[in-house]
Amino acid sequence: MRVLVSLPLAGAMAGAQSDGSLPSAPIQANAADHRLALDTLDTLDREVAPCVDFYQFACGGWAAKNALPPDRRVWGRFQEIQDRNFSILRRILETSSRDPSRQKASDYYSACVDQDAIDRQAIAPLESERAHIASLSATRDLPKLLAHLHSLGATAFFRFDNSPSFRDATLQIGVVSPGGLALPTRDYYTKDDPKSVELRQTYGRHVELLLTLTGDTAARAAAESAAVLTIETALARATPDNVTLRDPALSDHPTRVVELQTLAPAFDWRQYLAAAEVPATDIVNVTSPAFITGLDAVIASSSLDDIRSYLRWHLVHASAEMLPRAIADADFAFFARTLTGQMQPTPRWRRCIALTDQRVGEALGKAFIDEAFGAEAKADAERLLDGVSAAMRLDIEAADWMDPATKRAALTKLEAVIHHVGHPETWRDYSPLRVARGDALGNQHRGVAFTRRFELQKIGRRVNRHDWLMTPPSVNASYSQARTSISLPAGILQPPFYDARRDPAVNYGAIGSIVAHELTHGFDDRGRRYDANGNIRDWWTAADSKAFEERTSCLADQYSAYVVAGDTHINGRLTLGENTADNGGLRLALMAYLAGPRVTASAIEGFSPEQRFFIGYAQVWCENRTPEFERFLAGVDTHASGRYRVNGVVSNMPEFEKAFSCGTGAPMVRPQPCRVW
Repeated sequence: MRVLVSLPLAGAMAGAQSDGSLPSAPIQANAADHRLALDTLDTLDREVAPCVDFYQFACGGWAAKNALPPDRRVWGRFQEIQDRNFSILRRILETSSRDPSRQKASDYYSACVDQDAIDRQAIAPLESERAHIASLSATRDLPKLLAHLHSLGATAFFRFDNSPSFRDATLQIGVVSPGGLALPTRDYYTKDDPKSVELRQTYGRHVELLLTLTGDTAARAAAESAAVLTIETALARATPDNVTLRDPALSDHPTRVVELQTLAPAFDWRQYLAAAEVPATDIVNVTSPAFITGLDAVIASSSLDDIRSYLRWHLVHASAEMLPRAIADADFAFFARTLTGQMQPTPRWRRCIALTDQRVGEALGKAFIDEAFGAEAKADAERLLDGVSAAMRLDIEAADWMDPATKRAALTKLEAVIHHVGHPETWRDYSPLRVARGDALGNQHRGVAFTRRFELQKIGRRVNRHDWLMTPPSVNASYSQARTSISLPAGILQPPFYDARRDPAVNYGAIGSIVAHELTHGFDDRGRRYDANGNIRDWWTAADSKAFEERTSCLADQYSAYVVAGDTHINGRLTLGENTADNGGLRLALMAYLAGPRVTASAIEGFSPEQRFFIGYAQVWCENRTPEFERFLAGVDTHASGRYRVNGVVSNMPEFEKAFSCGTGAPMVRPQPCRVW
């Protein structure tokens, strides 16, 4: 999903009872705390009735008082928490430490934030890699070079990663998937409307500019830019669309390496695997065989000059943040200002905190936990998760559209979910990673290579279901389908999503709905395809599967009708998983809240407990965005915008209609509401 003060989650849900009923909540708040029932009443827009536009009612005041800063493309409640987190992280990083890992994070940050030193070095730190690309003299040497560039973060031509096998989730295997595009999706290359054509022309000029800034002549850069567009467009045409990529069954193609070689004979896959230091393996998953066929055609038909131009561009693009100001600013101008409408660059210290978190996140995260997340908070959050799980259990048992056999399988899966809360129990060892002050680009390249090597070495090994897939300060949460696990980092378990001092109804609407959202992902349109062990397996009866598809189709049609930025429709199929989780999650959170003894059933600040619950939920999603960013996300993001994450959900809930006494025909009451969970 998305400051940091060490506030325990007192008031969270207790563990499930042995009789299967929902547990009671050990709420400790007292009457005086109820003044804090809502974050601030001035977040509301009382000129709009909640039954007409609930998002505007709950967030209109906040939006009016929180104009979008020029260095942002979105400003919302997630960003509020992130900024508070960053204040703590900045203090940590700017303080020397005797702990080697923590000091390594500080050194990485120090080199990154020193823009003057980066400017003085000019493009010298990039020269050896440019020379490496220039030395490519035959296509047969491309695999070795490409493995090296991938280790630096340049995802040219394709992606190679590791993942649990779709068919045996206990085993890590290599995965070959579409890649090689600098623009966000294939549609940017394939659409032929005037706006898309103009954007590609602007992109071509941007590629030309950056190649000029990194040492090429203007004439050569123009030719290189044309080559880049030709290769990337060919790769885009072979790339599946984003909706197709969401279906795990369509991405499950275990392939022997000898068969992969037959699919793409122009590229020596064994040479690539050896150069990437991948453990001996005979089988990899090829997520899109059609893409590999297209990739082979691109490599076979492209001249060495064009391939070198394409690789130079991807090297520069991956390195731009740690290159001189003119290059970083030019990269921002296209990829942020043009694509997303962000008017000014984010301050460098904030960008460098994010980059440090990416490269040495657990070293930084351990220090963050020491300052901002205690054992009591972790224990209370775990109880909250248990309470939401108990609500999900009751919801599955009560589903009148599911066969008993399907219910039993669903309940078995629910019981198998591993709960990760706060931070890992075992911290990563960064001692092999060399970090040097004054070497920003070298640190980045070595950091990417270190992380990549760490991940690729897992290929052929058993999956550790307790692995964390994000760092502790992350203002996010996730559900892993293959690992059957939910992760709630310490970074998101903070105000305004949770505050131990305020009314529990608001807490359950806010952090409770986020927790329940992630759990529901195990049973959304993708999650339902995985069994309790994380394997792709159809555990549904034919009738239940049909009923599920009918219910999710209702949601897909509902959200596809919503428009953002005045002219762009949300893709209801692309956002289906998140919409399913939003709708199911809010209902589960409400069930969990209502099951426990509340401190009081009376109104606070004029709002009933149920009303406060829904307001708490809506205020998680208050935000302002640039129109460009809205359009950009509509094509690439699996989430709907904040307005529809609120209005789309509450309009499907009779509980909301009752709480606010909405009349028949009110805009926030759908005549035929959609419901999966």
